[in-house]
Amino acid sequence: MENRINIQKVEPAAYQAMYGLEKYLSTSKLDPILLELIKIRASQINGCAFCLNMHSTDARKIGETEQRLYLLNAWRETTLFTAQEEAVLALTEEVTLISHHVSDATYQKAASFFNEQELAQIIMAIVTINAWNRLAITAKVMVG
Repeated sequence: MENRINIQKVEPAAYQAMYGLEKYLSTSKLDPILLELIKIRASQINGCAFCLNMHSTDARKIGETEQRLYLLNAWRETTLFTAQEEAVLALTEEVTLISHHVSDATYQKAASFFNEQELAQIIMAIVTINAWNRLAITAKVMVG
């Protein structure tokens, strides 16, 4: 399988605009591991091998455990994740699978743990990784 298009090369201004969202998120006060869990879970749902490889590697570098990474796609069946993380993972799944809409219960659960600014940053993180997934999958960006 070959890459289809190098958007960074063909449309550098568009790529830089997307990268600007990443730079913004890196300045947020959100826990870096929480941000990586968002990126990994959305990438699992979307089937983005490139992003899964990148963000699982990044998560390990900042202290995420192998066990939690292995069980992330089954987070509801384990006690390894905090209530805050579970709320964010549920929100990540519903935003990623937006055709099913985001339920009031899921949104309120996340809002019970985070203030409005943090919640906005979480939503932006979810939206951003979904955009990156779609770019990488469409362009067939390869791992390796």
